[in-house]
This record gives sequence, structure tokens and C-alpha cells, in this order.
Amino acid sequence: MKTIVNRLKARRKKIVFTNGCFDLLHVGHIRYLQKAKSLGDILIIGLNTDRSVKTIKGKNRPIVPEKERAEVLSALEFVDYVILFDDLDPLHLIEALKPDVLVKGADWSKDRIIGREIVENLGGRVVRVPMVAGASSTGLIEKIKKVYGGG
Repeated sequence: MKTIVNRLKARRKKIVFTNGCFDLLHVGHIRYLQKAKSLGDILIIGLNTDRSVKTIKGKNRPIVPEKERAEVLSALEFVDYVILFDDLDPLHLIEALKPDVLVKGADWSKDRIIGREIVENLGGRVVRVPMVAGASSTGLIEKIKKVYGGG
């Protein structure tokens, strides 16, 4: 991926990076990723592996396996690349790719955004995208459990 990014930057393409679990894709994810893509030419998503999602979200997650989550994200017309990462945060990926724009949800305060200093020190920018009220994978899971049983 690093080689691809270097080639794209040589062609003056603006690289946008975001990351997440993207388990049970919903309208909030779609709007977030569309906004991220609008900030540059190439959108790269760092996708948490199943192991890292389990560590972050708990033993019953993810609902959708990493290969399927990657395939669904890759099928979106505004997503250019999806790269799996096994760490709990994307710092190593951000260090390697050096994106021009780093995007996170507005639920993250700017000072807590992993990789912010790297991107800003290279002259890039960090953008916080507003959340879509009521749109969350956890909310979907809770609704499914309530409507269809399962505790």
C-alpha cells in the first residue's frame, strides 16, 4: 500500500485516510465515507481485523467477518482502497502512508485522534465529520436483539 500511495502522490493525488471497524454498515458510515472522499482524490480505509474488533468492542463482535467487511467497503464507489490492520489503533498505518487528510468522526476530540500530529506535521489536515444521529452498529444490534429476542 505504501508503494501505491507514493505513486499516487507523485501524480499529485490527495490521499484521504480513515479507519474503523465498520461492522454492520449503516447510513452513518455511508455519509461519513462520502464526506471523507469529498476531501481528496483517493480514499483509503484502514479496517480493523476481527481480532482487534473483538479487543475493542467485546467478545461478541464483530458480527460480520473482516473479509466480508472489506469486500462490502471495497464495493462502494467512493472507496478506493481497504487495508486490514491488526493493531488496536492505526498509528503504524498512518506513519507508513502519510495521508494528506486524516478523517475521524466528530465523536473524537481532535487531541485524541491517533496520528493527528504526524499528518499535521507533514502539512496535512485533520477533519472531524459530524455523526448521523441514531446511526450506530451497536444501536442496530440492540434493536435486533429487542425485536427478535436474544437478550
